[in-house]
Amino acid sequence: MIFKNYYKLLDLPKNVKSTQDEIKTAYRVQAKKFHPDVNIKNKAAEERFKDISEAYRILSDPIQKKKYDRSWNNYVGKRMHREMASQREVRANDIVNMFFGKNIATKVVEDKTPLKGENIETTIELSVKEAFDGTEKKICLASADGKKKNILLKIPAGIKNGKKMRIAGKGKKGINGGNDGDLIIGVKIVDSGIYKMVGDDINVKLYLTPWDAALGSKVAVDGIDGQLSIIVPKGTQNGDKLSIPNKGYYKNSKERGNLVVSAEILIPKKLSDEEKRLFTELKKKSSFNTKNIVNIK
Repeated sequence: MIFKNYYKLLDLPKNVKSTQDEIKTAYRVQAKKFHPDVNIKNKAAEERFKDISEAYRILSDPIQKKKYDRSWNNYVGKRMHREMASQREVRANDIVNMFFGKNIATKVVEDKTPLKGENIETTIELSVKEAFDGTEKKICLASADGKKKNILLKIPAGIKNGKKMRIAGKGKKGINGGNDGDLIIGVKIVDSGIYKMVGDDINVKLYLTPWDAALGSKVAVDGIDGQLSIIVPKGTQNGDKLSIPNKGYYKNSKERGNLVVSAEILIPKKLSDEEKRLFTELKKKSSFNTKNIVNIK
């Protein structure tokens, strides 16, 4: 069994004065780097994570840390200075006894564990239309030597907001022959054009003339996957909403949210002489008075 250098495992200098806060911070950094969830199916990283946990267990206990420091200095540290060139085995049965209760020969060795490279994380923005239809995006990454490389990413139709996509082997280089890290891309769907996402619903505005809103009419609205013909009820008010089921964003492979159409009535800024005459005549003849109307629906 190897008499392990706990300070080296936590990437700390060999210093008995390391504080508990420094030890805790170092442990968190190394545990995150070698955690099995990050290094999937990497047995070497899994063993390294166990060693890191063992190192933290000993060094985070002031009494155990004191014993470890004293033992290391007495039995290993002094000999390492004399024998570093030859890396000869160091017999330290009584030290191992302290922690494991057995007489086992120990040696100090250089760590050559293959380690997976670090992952690279980035985010891409997609319009509602791009996310709905699916698209391709080019991602530009800078390597350690400053060179740039482009990666073509295929976005599947109906991808969810916040989804993370993983491309194996496109992260940072592995260490000691370990696998390269992965490229992890987070997806952010942003409101764009005429479409706005609210959950699985897609909201669009429908611009109406005053007469279409008052008289009712059949109009076309731009759905996410093509135009739809809808009936605007008589007396439609500004801000009224019409919900069309199963015409929104993908909930799953068989279901979609709603297309929510919001009415917005526009008043013409310029009128022809005939339009002015008609509006004037309407004003004279109409009995409609907004002051007498409450809670118009």
